[in-house]
Amino acid sequence: MAGTHTHALFVHGDSELHRLPASPKLGALGLFVLAVVLTPREAIGAFGVHAGLVLLGAWIAGLKPMFMARRLLIEIPFVLFAIFLPFVGGGERIEVVGLSLSIEGLWGGWNIVAKATLGLAASVVLTATTTVPDILSGLDRLRVPRLITSIAGFMVRYLDVIAGEMHRMRMAMLSRGHNPRWIWQLKAYTASAGALFIRSYERGERVYYAMTARGFTGRIPTFDEKARPADWARALSLPAIAWFAAGWGVVAG
Repeated sequence: MAGTHTHALFVHGDSELHRLPASPKLGALGLFVLAVVLTPREAIGAFGVHAGLVLLGAWIAGLKPMFMARRLLIEIPFVLFAIFLPFVGGGERIEVVGLSLSIEGLWGGWNIVAKATLGLAASVVLTATTTVPDILSGLDRLRVPRLITSIAGFMVRYLDVIAGEMHRMRMAMLSRGHNPRWIWQLKAYTASAGALFIRSYERGERVYYAMTARGFTGRIPTFDEKARPADWARALSLPAIAWFAAGWGVVAG
């Protein structure tokens, strides 16, 4: 592993997906999501193929259905938005159990839910089988600008530090008998947010000076495994099927 920090979404395992280097998995995810986006909304069969590929990846990784379901809860706001589309959409309408629904709105809601769910589920499989340091290293190998990966790496590494500062500040408030429960009692939290920003800025400055004193040149060294052609072939086999299904959906439509 390229570093010791892991992400809350990572699930330890020894599956084939866990063993694959990060760069082929990232490339496969990008191609798969692009295939899903380009799939016509009327191609129900193609979406079924995409869903089967995601389920196959989750099965190979040994991810349990409840784990996947919990991670997908983050898309609830998109689902709620999609539910309203049939009611507010225009065009031809259809009666369903006494409700007048827009046909265009129904297709639009389906399109949002299907594509968002598939993209999110594929991302869950990736993050569950790849640590954050490996993901960042894979992005480096895919020639993502170094500035972006460096900023993302520092952000991930110091989220725990900032969360620890927030916890200590909250414990200090509680030990002094202040436990706000209502919105008009949150003045202390707003003041704490300012103090947290100052502390985080000062700590980041001290860390930067310490790193430059030790020869930091703007890039964190990584020790990730270089992908072989066989790794790319295995990783790209699933998005290749997705692209075939998307093309079939376009032709059939």
